[in-house]
Amino acid sequence: MNEFDNMFKDFGKGFEVPEHEQPESELKSLEAQPEKRTHRATVLKRQTRNIYRRAYSETQLLDLITEDFQPGESYHFITGGDVDALSYLKIILRQQDLDYLLFSTWCMASEDIYQIQDWVEAGKIKKVDAYVGEIFPGSYRLEYQLLKKVIAESGGRVAVFKNHSKIFAGYGEKFHFGIETSANINTNPRTENGCITIDKEIFDFYKDYFDLINSFE
Repeated sequence: MNEFDNMFKDFGKGFEVPEHEQPESELKSLEAQPEKRTHRATVLKRQTRNIYRRAYSETQLLDLITEDFQPGESYHFITGGDVDALSYLKIILRQQDLDYLLFSTWCMASEDIYQIQDWVEAGKIKKVDAYVGEIFPGSYRLEYQLLKKVIAESGGRVAVFKNHSKIFAGYGEKFHFGIETSANINTNPRTENGCITIDKEIFDFYKDYFDLINSFE
């Protein structure tokens, strides 16, 4: 078997045949087996209420959400102007303080790290875990040292790995949530998209993944 064949020899394992296409005898056999956890792929199937909003500044973005979040709701945004990925977290903090937050970004600006520090010191966020890209310690040395200090003070960890994802996930007394954006944690005048989902499943989805990350440092 050559190297290419070896790379893909297990491709297809872990995919499930729809129940209506499986023989009855196989279905009974599957029912008796314990649930197996696969690291290949995970898909969340959910019934949600989708809300769509546009914003061209952080102030406008914050003013778009006037109602209390409800479980199962997903808010989809297209933004431009001075909207920062951290702007989405500000929306969450308007409705509740956080017992826990994780965030993932390729890089981030020092003013955003100071903002997180302010929230931690004010008790708005208790514990924070941070996940950054492999370029961050070398290309943003001062920001990286500051981030490690802030996160350590909250009792969390900073993990460096081959990362380009932009995620927030956390929970407080009222609800769990996940935030997915195209933007890093910095202000970017380009058009970006974002989504806030209020649901414990999406929090668990990201928390389970990032907990398994081994940092380069």
